[in-house]
Amino acid sequence: MLTQIDLSALNLSISQFIQENFLYLHPGYTLFNTIIFGLILGFIVIIIIKMFKLIQKDPKDLFIPLIPFIFFGSSTRALVDNGIYPLSLLLVTPGIYVLTGLATIFTLLGSIYLEKKINYDYRFIIFTVGVIICILPIFSFQSINLIAASYVIGFWALFTGIFALIGRKWELLKEKFNLAVLSAHFFDASSTYVAVDYYGYWEQHVLPNALTNLGGTALVMFPLKIIIIISALYIIDTTIEDKTVKNTLKLSIFILGLAPGLRNFLSLIMGV
Repeated sequence: MLTQIDLSALNLSISQFIQENFLYLHPGYTLFNTIIFGLILGFIVIIIIKMFKLIQKDPKDLFIPLIPFIFFGSSTRALVDNGIYPLSLLLVTPGIYVLTGLATIFTLLGSIYLEKKINYDYRFIIFTVGVIICILPIFSFQSINLIAASYVIGFWALFTGIFALIGRKWELLKEKFNLAVLSAHFFDASSTYVAVDYYGYWEQHVLPNALTNLGGTALVMFPLKIIIIISALYIIDTTIEDKTVKNTLKLSIFILGLAPGLRNFLSLIMGV
């Protein structure tokens, strides 16, 4: 709970004030943190939309080039979970994702500049830089639980396959970007389900944790993802005409599924 603010303690520094009076700002997920992170995310998305309009690039073209950067942020967080990297505000949520986001934006802008200078596709430059920064985290991995990895990949492939088949008849999922967004969230759901139900982990996020406790199983993550993500995609496709706004929102949802999914998956298979 929040501690009572002593208005007479005017000599407290800003950092002390935050530390002593707003404990919800500590690393972890609470209702307070979730709301704050959501507001910050919304503000960042607005800025990114303006950036894409300025550079005149389609966010849809970046969902594959950005995967290494997502892997970097998630793997770094997982290595902290395993005690391989030190616990630091820069290496946990939201610090690691702010750091990764800034690196991604600077790489994007730099790659566009290089594209004009050397006539080389900016997407390949972004992907290459992303792969390079992933080298250190990859070599920091220790033991790998292949059984846990196979469970997660199996459930992910099952649900993605089912909705890929549905997408042959359903216009919403015929769009490959939409299917990729949904698939990213199936990966998150699969990693959460296997970790919680098979390996004794617990869900940190507020709503999924409440539903998991209510249902007695993290299997609830799948219908939750299906309802929320498909609804979001439908609303975006039917109400937003601006291509940049539409695809930036989809790219954001894609990242919000893949980033925690990879973090959970890597933490699990490294045996925390």
